[in-house]
Amino acid sequence: MKYCIGEFASILGVTSDTLRLYEKHDIVRPIKDNSNNYRYFDDLDARDLLMSRWYRSMQIPLQDVALLIKDASSEHIIEKFQETQMNLEEEIKKSTMLLHKMIEINNEFKKIEGSLNTCTLKNVPGIYRLRQTDKNDLLINDYLKDTVNKWMNMLPFSFYSFRIENCEFVSKDNTCFDYSWGLSLYEDEVHKLNVEMDENVEYISPTTCVSSIIASSGEEYIRRESLQFMLDYLNEHQYSIAGDIVGKIILTEKVEGESTTYLEVNIPI
Repeated sequence: MKYCIGEFASILGVTSDTLRLYEKHDIVRPIKDNSNNYRYFDDLDARDLLMSRWYRSMQIPLQDVALLIKDASSEHIIEKFQETQMNLEEEIKKSTMLLHKMIEINNEFKKIEGSLNTCTLKNVPGIYRLRQTDKNDLLINDYLKDTVNKWMNMLPFSFYSFRIENCEFVSKDNTCFDYSWGLSLYEDEVHKLNVEMDENVEYISPTTCVSSIIASSGEEYIRRESLQFMLDYLNEHQYSIAGDIVGKIILTEKVEGESTTYLEVNIPI
């Protein structure tokens, strides 16, 4: 039988636009009636369309579907299915990692109020890091550009962290530290993401830390007075500092034009 486009679309549960798209890809081939310029589809078109929709339901790209419909051996079809399966497995892996990361970040958000200016002990994993600033001023390092671009594409697994050298922190003469900011990745996520390291990357070993969250205005430097309560905690519990101080941005909020950044600070002991 022959069917006009509206009738054919209705019978098969698709739109007329979908039929036109599949016609464009030569999946269905309606016959044109020169007397009225109408296009008519037949039962073989229905078979090809339904088979095409079945392929598309498994996320095979439409251009590949067109090739499978027009000319494909069973071996070729099996190969395409295996390729699509591998792509889907990789997509599920990435989505699962992203979901776990979002849960982790959301839990960090929830802890801000209760952890503000309050010290706890925390096991901080190893960190790989790119130094990108001197205090808050960006450094111009051409040799870092390729690595920075790759790490930016790994957000939100990469994050912005600061580092204060131990010698700077223990000096009582410093009210404003020499610190740096840079993109960072936790060691376990480096392995999951198969990130290759080069000579420009710093490594900070895993350690037990005194950890807290502080609030800072967007333009402030990190100053000793904002961390004094952590020093008092160290002295009270007779802890000694065992390495460089590291931290990261958890959240920046802006209320009535005023910007506040919440920073996690980790002092290794």
